[in-house]
Amino acid sequence: MIGFVKGFNNTLRCLDILREGLKKLEYRGYDSVGIAVVVDRDIIVVKDVGVVDDVIQDIDALSLDGYAAIGHTRWATHGRPSKENAHPHMDCFKKIALVHNGVIENYIDLKKLLSGESHVFLSETDTEVVVHLIEHFKRTGMGSFEAFKKAISMVRGSYAIAAIDVDEPNKIFFARNISPLVIGVGDDINFVSSDITPFIRYTDKVIVLNDGEIGYISSDRVYIETVDGRVVDASLRVKTIDISVKDVEKRGYMHYMAKEIMEQPYALAQTFSVLQTQDISQILKTLEEAKKIYIVGAGSSYHTSLLGAISFKRFLGIDVEALIASEFKTASRAIRWGDVVVGISQSGETIDTLLALREAREKGAKTIAVVNNPFSTIAREADYVVSMGAGPEIAVAATKTFTTQVLTILYIVAKLGERIGSIDINHKAMLQGIKMSYEIAQKALDISIDNSKKVAYRLADKHSTYYLGRLFAVPIAMEGALKLKEVAYIHAEAYPAGESKHGPIALIEKDFPVIFIYIGFLDEAIESNIEEMKARDAWVATIASEDMIYGSIARYSDIAIKMPRAPLEARLITYAIPLQLIAYSTSIVKGIDPDKPRNLAKTVTVI
Repeated sequence: MIGFVKGFNNTLRCLDILREGLKKLEYRGYDSVGIAVVVDRDIIVVKDVGVVDDVIQDIDALSLDGYAAIGHTRWATHGRPSKENAHPHMDCFKKIALVHNGVIENYIDLKKLLSGESHVFLSETDTEVVVHLIEHFKRTGMGSFEAFKKAISMVRGSYAIAAIDVDEPNKIFFARNISPLVIGVGDDINFVSSDITPFIRYTDKVIVLNDGEIGYISSDRVYIETVDGRVVDASLRVKTIDISVKDVEKRGYMHYMAKEIMEQPYALAQTFSVLQTQDISQILKTLEEAKKIYIVGAGSSYHTSLLGAISFKRFLGIDVEALIASEFKTASRAIRWGDVVVGISQSGETIDTLLALREAREKGAKTIAVVNNPFSTIAREADYVVSMGAGPEIAVAATKTFTTQVLTILYIVAKLGERIGSIDINHKAMLQGIKMSYEIAQKALDISIDNSKKVAYRLADKHSTYYLGRLFAVPIAMEGALKLKEVAYIHAEAYPAGESKHGPIALIEKDFPVIFIYIGFLDEAIESNIEEMKARDAWVATIASEDMIYGSIARYSDIAIKMPRAPLEARLITYAIPLQLIAYSTSIVKGIDPDKPRNLAKTVTVI
């Protein structure tokens, strides 16, 4: 979502800001789009199923040039994709328009209440309830902001809400709970948005709203208060962001995903540099004293969690458990005072991870956030924060944030090994291996681009694929499988290679594609796994170091992507790169836009 209020002397056109802002949000995925503008004493709403350019292409820019406006792109949750269900939604008298991200949990109860008060609903959405609730309280004589606050107080669930009202034509009212919402503070114009990308061209001044905060913007004011009515000094919350317009543009690439894959050498070097400037001594002390360590994440961040858990065990002999954030409640009964829970999140706004860390703190555990955004909700609420330096990642499929997350976790392991004096690792050599990753990443890109296309042509007409590895390679295989599912719409399953004979091998038939990721352990075992797949006429691709492709690995691989020789740490960080390129190339061969995978969304709030 995006909303803005501009001053009377501001010459920027509403429609231009809305169109550009909504297009910047297209990376999040959507099925419908809509805008609402206060013009004179009316609100003009245009919305429909479709893409931004199609829905608002025929609008007369001059006739729609007001001073306050909101816009929204929607993925269907409550109600099918339709013009009626698209945002913004309006009240019965067409005097209030509202957009919303999140889920209103008690909307059915509220709808029953309002239906009894003669409110007429035009959509199937949970969102429409909120705008009618505001109308309901305005009918009692409340002013616009008081009615807005009263309505929000009755809503349960996750929400980022922005609303305009003809009775307060130069304001946008907003509220945030769990779902991200940020304010852009400009010159004679202020913004409210689900992330920074829609307004980065106009201002680098940002306020990140906290849960339970509510308020309004005008062209020259930001007013915020807490859920208990305490007024917040907004001027003290303004941060200057270190991101330019170029950082959130494609810069000559066909897709953001391609750009971000190719940015990984720089992102890794930058992250290593950023980590060295951070004092993590208290974090290391907390980990050293922990009774039990858990690492939680969702999607790609969960795969980093798994790789982190293996690294803690293998390098330090410390028992660490990786958990899927959405399943944390099941394990949380075992959380005790003195435990430590590490939450990994690209955006720092992943709801499942946020809720897991909140529950961990309630049970007395210390929490550590590993994020790409030090000002995010997860970072603000955690006891300690480790910040990456990957830069903004716009594509839905994680690429550079996955490899920089892995680098960050390995850095923590190496520094903890140095602190506790572990005899199992040479921490200086480990740090050197981590530092080398950006050089190895560039070589990996150069090696993998052509080979990934060859693999892509083999995968494009397949319905299923296996990604196999052992030990450290298993989470990397899982990441590769996830990428293929996300952007190429091909079912892919990853599992430890030794598990083939326990069921999965039953699916192998002629030319069934199997991709092996070989990090460098259990040589004879991985050779045996490749042989048993090839014996059943599978098509085999192997990713391994150039000095490890010999014997059965060389003989039975239909294609081998020969990665550069590198220390183990650099291999762990960079072996996802050819898998990312395979997924990207396969999507291109199939004619799929990898930046807009169906049914998926993402939050970018890097500051």
